[in-house]
Amino acid sequence: MDSSQHSRPAPWRRLPGRGARLNMAGRFEATHRDDSADGWDIPEEVPPLRTETRTERPRSMIARNRSPDLPFDRSANPYRGCEHGCIYCYARPGHAHLGLSPGLDFESRLIARPDAPEVLAAELSKPRYRPAPLCLGSATDPYQPVEARLRITRDLLDTLSAFNHPVTVMTRATLIERDLDILAPMAVRGLAQVGVSVTTLDRHLARRLEPRAPGPDQRLAMVRALARAGVPVRIMVSPVIPGLTDHEVERILAAGAEAGARAASWVLLRLPREVAPLFEDWLDRHAPDRKARVLNQLRQMHGGALYDARFETRMRGHGVMARLLADRFRAAARRCGLDQPLAPLRCDLFTTPPRPGDQLSLF
Repeated sequence: MDSSQHSRPAPWRRLPGRGARLNMAGRFEATHRDDSADGWDIPEEVPPLRTETRTERPRSMIARNRSPDLPFDRSANPYRGCEHGCIYCYARPGHAHLGLSPGLDFESRLIARPDAPEVLAAELSKPRYRPAPLCLGSATDPYQPVEARLRITRDLLDTLSAFNHPVTVMTRATLIERDLDILAPMAVRGLAQVGVSVTTLDRHLARRLEPRAPGPDQRLAMVRALARAGVPVRIMVSPVIPGLTDHEVERILAAGAEAGARAASWVLLRLPREVAPLFEDWLDRHAPDRKARVLNQLRQMHGGALYDARFETRMRGHGVMARLLADRFRAAARRCGLDQPLAPLRCDLFTTPPRPGDQLSLF
């Protein structure tokens, strides 16, 4: 069967708390799989789809980028795949490189990297390494549910703290509050910042868009907790979905400022590769009356296509509608006092901690 066709689960398949219902083959696969009835009318009790986690040891933990769209040139991701199940996640196509589907597999078949702290420490210890802010969570959320058990992100923060290495964390999960005992002292030293993503303040819409992520009220409470602990927070209106959530930009910024955020940013909805058919299917299920409007506005912001992957365009779009959205964001951020960036993180404190057996300095 042609791999470009889109798989649909059989009617009896139970998918509680999942963002996608498709599990199409990745773009590198030669075959296509599909659930279909065998013709026998025999009632069966089918369990819900469970999350599976396997492990890998990465050769490197620091991923480098030269994108002018990003405020950092290096990142580290302790997990591949994300159980939050955000239907719009731009990281979904990465699962195709594992021979897995960017659909349901992405949110139910996770890859964890328990050796990540050890590998990162080895990279930071190299004589030629030069520090610069490292982003945790640039692809998938470092505080997704499995982190409560595996604690890989916490161990990475411990490692970065030991090296006095600057870090910025991007998340939408309240589990980050568990690690305030590490983040708060790092923030005092000018070494830590957090970006909290809020897509919508409508908790019913949020539950459909991001089925296993904390709701918007919980995220704003998280901003308050981080701010009270002295951790600088940036509220990320991300992604902005034209025709669906764009009318909330001003309210999200106001709520973030009230909760204690010090800066703000935004990103337009991105639909690379397999994300586009997944999101279109989501619209069919949850917002059929908005589908044409959402997709047409996206096309107006991307020169007629649903997505334009060029640098300096992919995260903002272009054209009249994109400029109007950017102007609205800037004006609202200015009114809320969120129009200045967070203070730069310090790199001058970086040091390689002594290892067991090392000769200590007398001075």
